[in-house]
Amino acid sequence: MANQADKLRDLFKGSPKNNLWPAADKMRIIAVASGKGGVGKTSLTVNLAIALAKAGKKVMILDADLGMANVDIMMGLTPRHNLHDVMQGRKRISDIVLEGWEGVKIVPGCSGIFEADDIQRIRREALMKELEHYGRDMDYILVDTGAGISKVVLGFVASADDVIIVVTPEPTSIADGYGIIKILSRFKLHKKVHLVVNMANNIQEAEEAARKIEVVANTYLDISIKRLGAIYADSNVKKSIKEMTPYIIKYPRGQTAICVMKIAENIIENKIGFSSSTQNFAQRVINLWR
Repeated sequence: MANQADKLRDLFKGSPKNNLWPAADKMRIIAVASGKGGVGKTSLTVNLAIALAKAGKKVMILDADLGMANVDIMMGLTPRHNLHDVMQGRKRISDIVLEGWEGVKIVPGCSGIFEADDIQRIRREALMKELEHYGRDMDYILVDTGAGISKVVLGFVASADDVIIVVTPEPTSIADGYGIIKILSRFKLHKKVHLVVNMANNIQEAEEAARKIEVVANTYLDISIKRLGAIYADSNVKKSIKEMTPYIIKYPRGQTAICVMKIAENIIENKIGFSSSTQNFAQRVINLWR
């Protein structure tokens, strides 16, 4: 299994280091998105956060899936309060933040309670500014977005320093993943995206899925596709979700855990997070929500 993970790491290495990357002490906002649900986006977010924390990084997860928030469930946590309480002015971010495995901070989302468009603008702005202030000491903030291409999802994706698009080898997932990349390119929201192929049966399947997106993107879009990593299909993933314990904790020697550790290594070594924008994350999200 380790040899397979090593092969995947070599296949999906990130970009070479260069002098454009920010200083090591800069907070990096990474949005994790997918064109459709059921591709393991939240599971990747949770386990990747733990992998980064195991490597000595300070990490926080913002559960921005405002329709089906479940980061806390995967961490085995039961929040008393969530983003809805913050939006209503009853709590502050510092009141609702939870601590998960390896010290990962979690801002719990809320399922089906509200839509961002229904929230008063002043409350949205206050939330984002408070979030950025609270997370200023983090190395990474991973934003687990909702699936699809809603205004809320695109707002978070476009406003992050970097975006990871998660797909599976299934044709529908590849098509939907390409769809969100197309929108990012068309509206010039990002110059590059990082690709993770999840639930691959073997290295050939992972490579083929990545190549399909790359070929079409290189032909029709003005955006760069960077292979960040791939994860093998593993029955331990479903087991860990049922047990409400991340697989990188429950099955640390499993092939999924090994693959995610390699992805975390790629992120750290290549210092993912370069952004040419001078606006901070909060202001960019606020502008897109107006």
